[in-house]
Amino acid sequence: AFDKIAARRRIFKVETVGDSYVAAAGLPTARKDHALAMCRFAHECLLRMRRLLKELEVRLGPDTAELDMRFGIHSGGVTAGVLRGDKARFQLFGDTMNTASRME
Repeated sequence: AFDKIAARRRIFKVETVGDSYVAAAGLPTARKDHALAMCRFAHECLLRMRRLLKELEVRLGPDTAELDMRFGIHSGGVTAGVLRGDKARFQLFGDTMNTASRME
């Protein structure tokens, strides 16, 4: 669900790590509205999560409603790299990524 929202809003999904969804606005092409675009993406993901929780609560019971979602959003420069292995992937590094990770 979040990947579809990201694609529609032109948000670049970097990776998922554990329970974290890492995405960036303004990559690989810069955009002036990057902060607003990311906030709108986060808000839409939260609304989608709430709808999914309601559906799951009906199917699986009230304890499902204990799931929650948090966001760490920060704006600034990043260093990008491609990590090789079984499957090459794009990764972001730097203070901006560290700050967003801590805010989450």
